[in-house]
Amino acid sequence: MMTRMLMMGLLLLTGAVQARGTYQAPDDFVREVFAGKMPAAKSVWITDAMQPEIGRILGHPFAQRRVRYWQESGRSAWVLEEIGKEEPITTGIVVNAGKIEQVRVLVYRESRGDEVRYPRFTGQFTGAGLKSHQELDRGIDVISGATLSVNALTRLARLALYLDGQAQAGK
Repeated sequence: MMTRMLMMGLLLLTGAVQARGTYQAPDDFVREVFAGKMPAAKSVWITDAMQPEIGRILGHPFAQRRVRYWQESGRSAWVLEEIGKEEPITTGIVVNAGKIEQVRVLVYRESRGDEVRYPRFTGQFTGAGLKSHQELDRGIDVISGATLSVNALTRLARLALYLDGQAQAGK
């Protein structure tokens, strides 16, 4: 009986550890987006006027004063992080003409819920834009057991679209 319980515990622990991973380095993501070259990084400076809107998008204050991004031919690439349950999820997001072109989980640090990294989930964001109150113009399906990770990626998608709009407006 004790051996069986120990084996079950080890299986659960092994499954939890497997969810963590680096799937693509942020620099490699940017190079891939721009056909092998890395444009010069640009920055959006987070002004005091932007803070309340970003706070509404994320549901918490935003500590960064600037956010780097890369842009070429109207397409921009953003590497952003947000806490899932307890750990940050590093995500690459491509915006083109005010719509999401691609979302990719680059580094996943949570013990479970990494199903958000698969194209079947991230593909839901393709073509999404913002409507009033900085909400996505479409619903994103939740994955059972990964709700907090889904919410984190949804917030990041909204943030990338908002920041891209600010960058395009020259703010």
